[in-house]
Amino acid sequence: MIPTRPSRLAALAALPAALALTVGAASPAAAADGAYQINLAQLNNSGSKGVAMLSLKGNQLTVKIESEGLVPGQPHAQHLHGSTDGHDFHCPDPSADTNGDGVIDNTEATVQYGNINISLTTRGSTDAKSGLAVDRMPTADAQGKLSYERTLTVSQDVVDHIKDLHIVQHGIDRNGNNKYDFDGAGKSELDPKLPQEATAPTNCGEVQGAAVGSIPVGGVETGTGPVDPPAGSSVPLALLGAGATAVAAATGTLVLLRRRRAQLAPVRRENGGAAA
Repeated sequence: MIPTRPSRLAALAALPAALALTVGAASPAAAADGAYQINLAQLNNSGSKGVAMLSLKGNQLTVKIESEGLVPGQPHAQHLHGSTDGHDFHCPDPSADTNGDGVIDNTEATVQYGNINISLTTRGSTDAKSGLAVDRMPTADAQGKLSYERTLTVSQDVVDHIKDLHIVQHGIDRNGNNKYDFDGAGKSELDPKLPQEATAPTNCGEVQGAAVGSIPVGGVETGTGPVDPPAGSSVPLALLGAGATAVAAATGTLVLLRRRRAQLAPVRRENGGAAA
């Protein structure tokens, strides 16, 4: 049988299937259940950005977040917002500031990104009632960087609609004094005992739908355009999971194709261009 150019293209087209099989052999649970990247882009001109990964294995959801540009030394409430019943929510744009005070507060933003589904606390309950449990939220370091990881047991609704949810981190520093105070933006509309700076959203990101093995570098800023990962870094290796396996599989497959082409070259010359 004489291989033709279309057959070689078919071999290349089969690469995704080969990758899927390779990843499945290396990590069947990850391939079956999924891992999804979220790129966090700033809100309220906060300068905050980051990258997160949601990994599902059955009803176990592991959330990993690396972000920067946060208020140093301050706790940052963070949640999975959105709907598990078919409503289309998304990260807010500047039009969400309906009262024109220059700050998209949480009440204004909730119209666009939906209610809290899961509170991403460091310990204890993760229900919506823990949304303002700042004593159980992660704290940014002295450079305004934050690392978070926790595995949660979630409902089947969350499993079925994971791509409809998105991460929001909260806490801004409008007056630039490296702390939350009432001088920056007044009282929070959620709790008058808290400054608005403590509860206003600082960044938001939507699930990109990137399965393990095809995690994009960079991504989409609140679903509208490219955004870089945190400065001086790429997507952390810990978030990539089985992605490296898939890259290796792709490389190996391409090497085999190139070797096959090299082996066929002398035969083509002998046969006047046709390969046996």
